[in-house]
Amino acid sequence: MKVLTTTVLALLGVTGLVLAKDAPSVMVRTASPLKLPGVGSTSDYVADCNSPLHWAGSTLYIFASCYGGKPWRSEGSDLFSLTSPQSVAYDNQEGYNGGRWIEATFKDSDGKLYGWYHREPRGVCGEERSLTAPQIGAAVSTDDGMHWRDLGIVLKAPADSLYCETANRYFAGGNGDFSVILDRNKQHFYFLIGTYNKDKAEQGVSIARMPYTDRDTPVGKVVKWYKGDWSEPGVGGRSSPIFPAAASWHEPEGDAFWGPSIHHNTHLNQYVVLLNRAKDQNWAQEGIYVTYNPDLSDPSGWSKPVKILDAPELEASKWYPQVIGVDARRAETDKLSGQIARLFVAGISKWELVFLRPGESAPTSQPARH
Repeated sequence: MKVLTTTVLALLGVTGLVLAKDAPSVMVRTASPLKLPGVGSTSDYVADCNSPLHWAGSTLYIFASCYGGKPWRSEGSDLFSLTSPQSVAYDNQEGYNGGRWIEATFKDSDGKLYGWYHREPRGVCGEERSLTAPQIGAAVSTDDGMHWRDLGIVLKAPADSLYCETANRYFAGGNGDFSVILDRNKQHFYFLIGTYNKDKAEQGVSIARMPYTDRDTPVGKVVKWYKGDWSEPGVGGRSSPIFPAAASWHEPEGDAFWGPSIHHNTHLNQYVVLLNRAKDQNWAQEGIYVTYNPDLSDPSGWSKPVKILDAPELEASKWYPQVIGVDARRAETDKLSGQIARLFVAGISKWELVFLRPGESAPTSQPARH
């Protein structure tokens, strides 16, 4: 794959076109700036995780989490008319160890909203160290996410996988920075997760899954992909990354993909994941990448990640890329999109993505945009 930029594309506001023979491609083009509502009343909000959305009737809801792991909810009639955010609550907040960033949601047909959070417990390497090791937990809400009942931790790294002598600025290990999607047949929820074990062989972006039928009692029901099979327990089990780290997270020159955000693309009839790529111990952003897979149950089916944006083209923290579909009539969200979607990075969108089937020509004109 390669990125093409030409005078013609530049005149159309196109910043990059990723092409490959017999594979999907994506065109990145400039769009009018759009910023997610974020948290509280602050105007300088920078997204600190993936921001999941769901529809309930004609209302669109979105969650944002600030530094420290406190979630907020906004709502509106579409992506372009979201209201000021309100703080949400868990049923076990008092005395809870660590923040909880809501990174994924699923609205069920019975009205329940299921959510999954990234947790960062304190003191994993002693109280004098600020290092943490993230975990992934589940929760459920009956009021579209204003109040959550915590269902427990469903993904956690092995107990012997911490490395407290790490050069990494934030993590000594753990499983986190993730997204979740239900397959089209409603058989399994799939978790794409960042794995930060001390063993480089288990570092990178890994995958796990849980039967849809276990959504109300999820603890102990998630299994990780390991050495060619869904064989390791979600809590304490090992994993085989689908995108292994090129250099260890625990070295000064770490090089790894992380923070996957997944959606099903109806135009391509494929699953699409965007990735960050860190290039050092401080998680400096190297660029935003895309990968495709028609079958979630085949972890080997993901295409080689290809860069769609360089770090200098980004703003703010430059982390957390995600696709958000813009067609309210089709109830598009961060989990569902058609051919044209907005690209957000750190809660800010300055781009549209145009997804192309193999051999499909790029549009010669731009549609009207908000």
